Amino acid sequence: MRVLTRSVLYPLLALALIQAVPALGADVESDALSLEAAPEALAEGARDTKIFIEGAVGNASQRYLPESRNIGRDSLDFSHTARLSPGLRAVVSDRIDHIYPADAGADAMVNSLREAYLSWQAEAGNTIVDLGRVNLRYGPGYGYNPTDFFRDGSLRTRTSANPFALRENRLGSVMLRAQRLWSDGSLSVAYSPKLADRPNADGWSLDLGSTNNRDRALVALSSQFSQRVSSQVLVYKEQGMSPSLGGSLTALLSDAAVLHMEGSHGSEPDLLSRALAQTGAAATRNRFAGGITYTTLGKLSVTAEYQYNGFALDQSSWSALSASPATQVAYLLEAQRRQELAPRKAYLIYVTQKSLLLKNLDLTAFLRVNAGDQSKLVWAELRHHWPRFDLAFQLQRHIGSPASEFGILPDSRIMQVLGSYYF
Repeated sequence: MRVLTRSVLYPLLALALIQAVPALGADVESDALSLEAAPEALAEGARDTKIFIEGAVGNASQRYLPESRNIGRDSLDFSHTARLSPGLRAVVSDRIDHIYPADAGADAMVNSLREAYLSWQAEAGNTIVDLGRVNLRYGPGYGYNPTDFFRDGSLRTRTSANPFALRENRLGSVMLRAQRLWSDGSLSVAYSPKLADRPNADGWSLDLGSTNNRDRALVALSSQFSQRVSSQVLVYKEQGMSPSLGGSLTALLSDAAVLHMEGSHGSEPDLLSRALAQTGAAATRNRFAGGITYTTLGKLSVTAEYQYNGFALDQSSWSALSASPATQVAYLLEAQRRQELAPRKAYLIYVTQKSLLLKNLDLTAFLRVNAGDQSKLVWAELRHHWPRFDLAFQLQRHIGSPASEFGILPDSRIMQVLGSYYF
């Protein structure tokens, strides 16, 4: 694995140095148009095919062991849209990760077929029907999305702690979805059938048991009340459960401030019961996430978000589990698998700064705080963009007492260097 990682990363670093010379020289120019040379602009364009390779090498400090461990990763990310006829297109999105060291019981090389579906659009453009593996992502929250009903079990690998990367890299669910669009809103109806009983740990499996292990349906109504306010109302139903209701709101408070809120209400087993595979009585509770994002003229963006999960353990219940560390670990693993909020209450601060000191040098950082045990996850990334290459340094810290959410994790600090080349 180390040889493979170096074989990918070192050529990427060489490309970075080659491209850095003209780019750094251009930093002193005053041409504002050249600020759009970042790979994000390239990736978000109207191209039908997007491919990039990424290599990472790093080191993780062990909390309970005297020696640190080396980590590495090679990734190939591919997406393509083929227009088969004027109203029909095919979409494929796939990612291959080769991770060192592999998690216990997992393959070192894991393929994630994120999307593979056919999409038909009526000539008038107001009706769309999709069939296949579709990645539904709902909710404006930054670190927690109570209305993102299809998120559980959808991550085959975790290559970053950044919540936006997690949402991008997860598996879609096989479904039939129909959408009706109008000038200030849309209505979407999706049905996802059961296709397998349980997850498949094989690295090359489609893993339908993680995304399609029960019948599920979702209805979503989106409304644009004005140029400043938009909302969504959702009704979700899965096999063996009562329907859940969800809603979200995004409002432009000023030219610099944006408010977002989302919540859900439903009846289901609590998170501890799920972690222990217990068939307890369903509880009726709420989930919520809400925050404000403020952006300055200097391209600094700061988001503060409050998060609540009524199905999670409160602090007293979590502390009571300290006598059984294995149960605490099982609880946290289930929360991670479901991409669920582990504590009852939490806070998130998310910061981005574009063109920090140098043009095309971006800072992204966030702080997660467990409101009950005060443990913290700190993550920061410095990333420089060239027209087809990114070079990044990432730092991640887990802070807290041994029995806390983040203090119980075996890695106390993770540092890594990444190189990404966009074709």
